Amino acid sequence: MKYVFLLFLMMLAGCATAPVPETPVARDPVTPEQRVAAILAAAGDDDRELAVQPLRDPQVEDLREKAQRARAARDYAGAAEALNQALLLVPEDPAVLQERAEVALSQGDYARADTLAQRAFQLGSQVGPLCRQHWETVRQVRQHELAVQPSLPARHTPEDAAQHAARAATTRAAITDAESRRDACTVPVIERM
Repeated sequence: MKYVFLLFLMMLAGCATAPVPETPVARDPVTPEQRVAAILAAAGDDDRELAVQPLRDPQVEDLREKAQRARAARDYAGAAEALNQALLLVPEDPAVLQERAEVALSQGDYARADTLAQRAFQLGSQVGPLCRQHWETVRQVRQHELAVQPSLPARHTPEDAAQHAARAATTRAAITDAESRRDACTVPVIERM
């Protein structure tokens, strides 16, 4: 009986297959904080450019300031909560939507950041610093998508390679589109003589 059991175990061992190597998960070399810094830099600092700022409810301003302090302390959950409260009061404020998009990106929620930035663009001015921030957010999301696109496994079919190349090309085209839209937000300043 002992030999039958050993024979059974040997047969089971022979049936086992080698584990399939996992495709390594691509890591984004750019941190969310670096991506947010690029978004903030896209606004620029030309004080000659028109930047439309609506009059705001003092309660909304208090929540935005609370979110700003939380962001400075890297408390992204606290910043998100404060901005969510502000959005309950002013759900169509492009600046608050953009700030919430930046916090979402800081939290690694790229899909939400993309949705919020595009919504902010739809509702806001189509030119100026805030407009550039919207499209730079979209650009950063697409760059992240490209960075984390899984590489092809060692064994792949020509169809796999074609699909992989098509996804990368589509993402690169979306990055170029976002760059063009961001650049279109800048209105040349006309100097008076």
